[in-house]
Amino acid sequence: MSAVTLYTRYQFRETVRIPMAALGTLAFPTLFMLLFVVSNRSVSGNTVAATEAAGQMSMFAVISAFVFNLGAGVAEDRAKAWHSYLRTLPTGPMAQLGGRLCNALCFALLSLVPVGLTAVLFTAAEASVIEVGTTVFALILAGIPFAFLGLAVGYALPLKAAIPTVQLILFPLAFAGGLFLPPSLFPDWLDGVSTALPTRAARELVLGALTGGGPPLTALSIAVGWTAALGALAVFTFRRDEGRRFR
Repeated sequence: MSAVTLYTRYQFRETVRIPMAALGTLAFPTLFMLLFVVSNRSVSGNTVAATEAAGQMSMFAVISAFVFNLGAGVAEDRAKAWHSYLRTLPTGPMAQLGGRLCNALCFALLSLVPVGLTAVLFTAAEASVIEVGTTVFALILAGIPFAFLGLAVGYALPLKAAIPTVQLILFPLAFAGGLFLPPSLFPDWLDGVSTALPTRAARELVLGALTGGGPPLTALSIAVGWTAALGALAVFTFRRDEGRRFR
């Protein structure tokens, strides 16, 4: 068994042993699906609108899993003496980081299940098996910059600051990116700001996969730019933390 697999199992078991931690990741996006989509019959009863809304909420589920799991999780690890001890082992920091990333990916995929079931059971959303498979792939790719964002927060801040920071970042980005309401309902100024956000780019990529229309080039370029920027930020905060604690 590889060290990454071992750490992934450890992280997953540690998370599920705290029911509220796992339940929050899985149930929170579904609750938003019920509030913003199912309760609005003009959306849930319309096939096109319901399908797009399901894609948006699925993106929110993946982003939440990545940002909360990595942001709060990494900050919590750094606060533990056990983490410092593990860092002294021959495996080095990459195995622990790989395990944390795989654990976040597991919960991101699991969070899609209740959202998808809610869409199938309570809305008129429709998609073929191929479109669903392509959408899941697009969701994971579009979630990469948010994984970097979570890592940057986790390595930059202590736990007490990381949790509220994640909340302050996630919900405004999700709303302004069109994950709760479609951008067609935005005023012009908000729509203009929204087009430059990573959440809006992620939304467009996912809906392009879900509807079979393909990703818009502008959204793809913005997503790549945010991935590079947030990836560089994550590397910077990781190296700074390593330099401070393990010199």
